[in-house]
Amino acid sequence: MRALLQRVSEASVTVDGAVLGEIGPGLLVLVCAMQGDTEAEADRLAARIAKLRIFPDEAGKMNLSVRDAGGAALVVSQFTLAADTARGNRPGFSRAAPPAEGERLYEYVAGRLQEAGLPVAMGRFGADMKVRLLNDGPVTIWMDTAE
Repeated sequence: MRALLQRVSEASVTVDGAVLGEIGPGLLVLVCAMQGDTEAEADRLAARIAKLRIFPDEAGKMNLSVRDAGGAALVVSQFTLAADTARGNRPGFSRAAPPAEGERLYEYVAGRLQEAGLPVAMGRFGADMKVRLLNDGPVTIWMDTAE
């Protein structure tokens, strides 16, 4: 599984003009399930996200996790993280999990983050979403369970 994390001061996701999810300080988590991913990869990804220390402590050092900092997570599905740009000018997405499996694992990751004690807001799988964020830092982290 892959995820792109952005530390945010605030973030929201809108579909058809309606806000589906919004958070204050925390993480915008863009999630992509890849071909062959299982719940084991999703568990590992969610655990890494919940424990990643990228929030400042009292001394301004990145020593706190999103949970330690009292933040939330906005989890948005993004199959384009599976893009293969090795050939040509149009990316291929065949490495992404099939839609039904991608949706199941996306929701599973969000559930695991909730179980880890994070307030979680979500987008809508497969929808044309508008994501707004105020990047804090900026801090942007790439995670891939295959690495």
